[in-house]
Order: sequence, then C-alpha cells, then structure tokens
Amino acid sequence: MVGTANAQSDLVKRGDYLVNGILTCGNCHSPKGPPAAIAGKDFSGGLSWDEPPFKVTAPNITPDKETGIGTWTDAQIKALMRTGIRPNDVHVAMIMPTGFYHIMTDRDLDAVVAYLRTLKPVSNKVADPIYKMPQLEIVVPGGEKKFTEGTMSDKVKKGFYLVTIAHCMECHTPMDKGSRQWDRLGVGGFEFPGPWGVSVSRNITSSKTKGIGTWSDDEIKRAITAGISKDGSNLKPPMGYQYYATLTPDDLDAVVAYLRTVPAVE
Repeated sequence: MVGTANAQSDLVKRGDYLVNGILTCGNCHSPKGPPAAIAGKDFSGGLSWDEPPFKVTAPNITPDKETGIGTWTDAQIKALMRTGIRPNDVHVAMIMPTGFYHIMTDRDLDAVVAYLRTLKPVSNKVADPIYKMPQLEIVVPGGEKKFTEGTMSDKVKKGFYLVTIAHCMECHTPMDKGSRQWDRLGVGGFEFPGPWGVSVSRNITSSKTKGIGTWSDDEIKRAITAGISKDGSNLKPPMGYQYYATLTPDDLDAVVAYLRTVPAVE
C-alpha cells in the first residue's frame, strides 16, 4: 500500500509540473483579473473567444460535480485530451489544442488526470459553447501517436515532445482558410489583441534574419522563461513564460535542442 501511495504521489507531482507548467492550462482555464488568476478561482473557467468557428469560454476543469468535471470518468478526461471528443460525443472547440496532446505518454496523461482530481472544486458555470461549424482535430506532424518513456532518452525527440504538448506551434504557425500551414512551421505572425495591446507571435525558426538562428541558448531560454527578447525588450502576453519558468534545466535544454532543428523560414 505504501508503494502504491508513493506512486500516486509521484504521479500527482508530475501532473502538477505539467498542468501548472508547460501545458499552461491556467493560461486559459483560470479567470484573470489582472495580473494573475483571481484568488481561489483557479481552473474554474477563464478566457472567452467569439470567432468565426465558435463562441466559447474555457470551461471549469475543477472537480465540481455541477459545473466542472467532477462527474467525468478518467477515461472521459483522457479521451478529450487525446481526441478532442467530449463525453457527449461532440468535438471541443478547436481553440483547445487537443491535436497537440495525441503525443502525450500514458504516464503523463495519467499524471494530468491524477492532479486534476486533487483540485479544490469551485462552483462556476460558464456559458455553453456555440459551434458555428464542425470542429476539427488539427494534429501537428510527427505528433500523431503517443510517445513512450523510452523516446525521451533522445534530447531532440524529448524537445519535440515538450514543444508539442506546450502547443507552441499553435500560436507560432500560421493558418490559411482554416488549415495550418505546416510548411511554415514556427514562422509566427498571429496577432493577439488584449489588455497589453496587440502582440504578434514571433518567428521561432532557425532563420538568422527573421528567427532565432543567431540567438544563444541562454537568450532563447531567457525568452521562454522570463519573456525577455534578445534585444532586452519584454515579450507580451499571451506568451506563457511564467509557466515555462517552471521547466527543469534538462527539459529547457531539450526544448532549445529541438528548436535548433526547426527549418529556417523567412
């Protein structure tokens, strides 16, 4: 029993690291009031979007049985994460980056569920989603199948895994008529209006003129974890550097190693 309890504790710790770190779940699912989440309301529902494909609010993912996911089974939570399908067999809005979670290892998926079960239930009903067109599952190339723990021994593959579950390329890869331009992976260009004004996602390819090809490893790490660009200027939200600041040195090294392999695109 002690061994089982320790294993569960380790799983919850891993889930904490993922949910409050690289997955940046609170960036969307926690109400903001600035500058951070409203105290005591973490994960009870957050940002809203009214776009051509949908009008939705990031839902309550606390274990509240009336307004959250307290009645969901582990299998239903995992199905949503891996396929985008809710328990009512409807695909979640595409703003939820489930297409970047197909790659998640079984252990990491178990860890996320284990951690979510430990959250304090918060009663907060958000508006029901309105889908204006069929929602699609857009999967990053190379991330179609789940990784194994053994895959993580390769630093670049581990970096690809981490960048994928962090859904970096959701913001840093442009779309055209609803289709992701994977041949322009990492080129940036998305505009994000908000209280900060309008921020534009940067080119994070290895281009030496437009991207991060001339940046040092430390400069890339500083941008990821502290939101400071090569020239010393501050990056704007919604870049989740406060979440990425929790990355272990090994994970941060792996992320940089993978980014070095992203083909240069001007």
